[in-house]
Amino acid sequence: MAEQPLMENPVLGEAVPPRILTTPRSTPRLEAVPAERKRGLLASLDFYLLVIVGIFLAIGLMMVYSTTFDWSYQRFGSETLVFMQHVRNTGIAIVVMALMAIIDYRIWRRLAVVLLLITIGALIAVLLFGDDAFGARRSLINGSFQPGELAELIMVLYLAAWLSSRRTQIQSLTYGLIPFAVLVGIVAVLILRQPDISTAATIVAVAGIMFFLAGADLIQLAVTGTLVAVIGFVYVTTIGPSYADRRVSSFASGIADITQADYHVQQAIIAFNNGGLTGVGLGQGRQKFGNLPAPHTDSIFAVIGEELGLLGASLVVSLYIAFVARGIMIARRAIDHFGALLVAGLTIWVAIKALLNIAVMTAMVPPTGAPLPFISFGGSSLVVLLAGAGLMLSVARVRARSTAPRWSEQAPERRNVIANPDRSRGNGRSRLPRTGDSRSPEAPASDG
Repeated sequence: MAEQPLMENPVLGEAVPPRILTTPRSTPRLEAVPAERKRGLLASLDFYLLVIVGIFLAIGLMMVYSTTFDWSYQRFGSETLVFMQHVRNTGIAIVVMALMAIIDYRIWRRLAVVLLLITIGALIAVLLFGDDAFGARRSLINGSFQPGELAELIMVLYLAAWLSSRRTQIQSLTYGLIPFAVLVGIVAVLILRQPDISTAATIVAVAGIMFFLAGADLIQLAVTGTLVAVIGFVYVTTIGPSYADRRVSSFASGIADITQADYHVQQAIIAFNNGGLTGVGLGQGRQKFGNLPAPHTDSIFAVIGEELGLLGASLVVSLYIAFVARGIMIARRAIDHFGALLVAGLTIWVAIKALLNIAVMTAMVPPTGAPLPFISFGGSSLVVLLAGAGLMLSVARVRARSTAPRWSEQAPERRNVIANPDRSRGNGRSRLPRTGDSRSPEAPASDG
C-alpha cells in the first residue's frame, strides 16, 4: 500500500498524519484533522480566571469609593467624582481586556520589537516632557499616562518572544545573558531616571525569573543576580534619590523598634490593629482621613485591613494565590513556548506587584510606591493589568479551541513547556527533546 502523505497542522506548523475514513466496500479516503474547534468566544474563555479578576474589580470599586468619598467631597464638592473616574477607568480596562482576549496572542509575537521601541520612546519622552509631581517625572498628558506601567507589560511580552526564539542559546554568554542584561538594563535605567525604584525593581525581578524559566545557566544567573543586588544597594544608599536612603534607614530602625519605622508604615500598622479580625465596617475606617498617605492607591490594603479586618485581608491574599495558581495552569497547557512564557511572566508580574504592596503595608520591606494590582485607583495601572489578563485569556482560549487530544503531539499537556533544559555547562546549550517525543515536543519555529 502506498505511503500516505502527511498534512500540515496550521496551528503548530508541523506535519501530522491524516485520519483515514473507511466504510464497507469503499476505498479509504483522507480527512485532515482540524486544528481548532469552532467554539463560541464565551465557551472558550477561562471561566475561573474571569471570576478571579471580576472579584478583584468588585473589591476595587468598593474600596476606592470608601477611600475617596470624603476627599472627593472636600476637594471637588462631590462624593462620587473620584469614584466615577475609577468606574470610567475600569470600563476602559475591561474593553481592553476583552479585545486582548479576542485577538490571537500569537500576533503580538511579531509586533514585540515595535512595541518595545515605542515603549522606550515613551520612557525617553517622559524624561524630556513629563509632568513633575512630588519630586518625580513619571507621567505624560497631565498625569493620565505613565509609561513605566506600560513598560512592565511590554517587557513581559517582548521577553517571552525573545526567550522563546532563543531556546538553544539561552545559556550562551554572548547570545543569551549579555543581550538580555543590556536590554533589561536600558529599560531599568530609564525608569530609575524618573525616578521610580519600585517599577524598575519589578521589571528586573520579573525578567530574571522569566530568564530562569527559559533555561538560563544557574551560575550565570546567580552571579548576575548578586551583581544587580549590589548595584541596587549602592544606588539606593548613595547615588539615588534622598528619600530612598531615608526609607531604608527607617526600615532598618523599625526592625528593632516599630515606633522608629517610617510614618507610612506606622499608620498602616495602626489601621490593621484597629481592624482586628472582622474589621470596623465598610466605610467606617478612620486612618484614611488624613493619616494614611494615598489611601486609595498605595495604602488601600491597609484600609482593607481596617474596614474588613483580617478576614477581608486574607480573602484578598487568597485571591492572589488563586490567580497565580490559575496562571500556572494556563501556562502549563499553552500550545507553544511563547504562550507558556508569556502567561508565566504575566503571572509573576502580578504576584510580585501584589507581594510588594502587601509587604510594605505589613512592614516587611522598605516603603515603595507600588499599587495593589486590580484594586488600587489608577488608570494606567488598571488598563495594563487587565490587558495582561486579556493576554492570559487569549492563551487559554487558543488552547481550548484546539481539537487534538491531550496525549497527542498537537496539543500536549506540556507540563514542561516552559523549559526542559540540561543546565550543565558542557556546551552552553539547552538539550532539546527529540522530534516525535510526545512528552515535550518542540515548539514551532520562531517568527524571526
